[in-house]
Amino acid sequence: MEDLKRAAAERAVAEYIESRMVVGLGTGSTASYVVHRIGELLASGDLEDVRGIPTSSRTAALAEEVGIPLVSLSEARPQLTIDGADEVGPDLALIKGRGGALLREKIVAYAGQDGLVVVADESKLVESLGEGTLPVEIESFGWEATLEALATLGCEPELRMDYTGCAYMTDGGHYTADCLFSSISDPAALEREIKDIPGALESGLFVGLAFAAAVGRSNGTEVIGVGA
Repeated sequence: MEDLKRAAAERAVAEYIESRMVVGLGTGSTASYVVHRIGELLASGDLEDVRGIPTSSRTAALAEEVGIPLVSLSEARPQLTIDGADEVGPDLALIKGRGGALLREKIVAYAGQDGLVVVADESKLVESLGEGTLPVEIESFGWEATLEALATLGCEPELRMDYTGCAYMTDGGHYTADCLFSSISDPAALEREIKDIPGALESGLFVGLAFAAAVGRSNGTEVIGVGA
């Protein structure tokens, strides 16, 4: 799968990244291949003056390591964001956030002129979202009440823990609830219902943000557009 992720990342960069662009840089193992590829092309001179807006401290550190100049949203807006996804459903509705950066990923993707390009291997394609957990970034204050409210939507929520046994903390200082639904038939409606819960800051449902996906398959990389 790592070879498929790398191939998809390289295809997405080749298709969508041009010199003098500001690009949102996603978080996670697949997005790291994008960051590495942009860094390689800047070093070789095939790309010039590409600046990145990172979605996490991990991505910022990697971008600096490979030579991508960084800017913040207070300085510029991205033309587009390239990021991975945990599940890619019909019309490129997504579940993201199992890597722990969904709020910042959504802020950067939403701020872009064109939206989001997804990079994924073929195992991430699903007929209906909800095969795995849906992350929800939540306020740490009153998290128990927030999990109870999330459960009324028909899921089994669990507070994400880190390797030390403490609550996992995002870069923004928030907790994450991993919510298991039997299925998600209407991602847009569920996204609105979650946002109505005080304490639920943002869900990992990305609906209407992605306009293309580069998917690494065993027989080659395919680019999918919305409606395909």
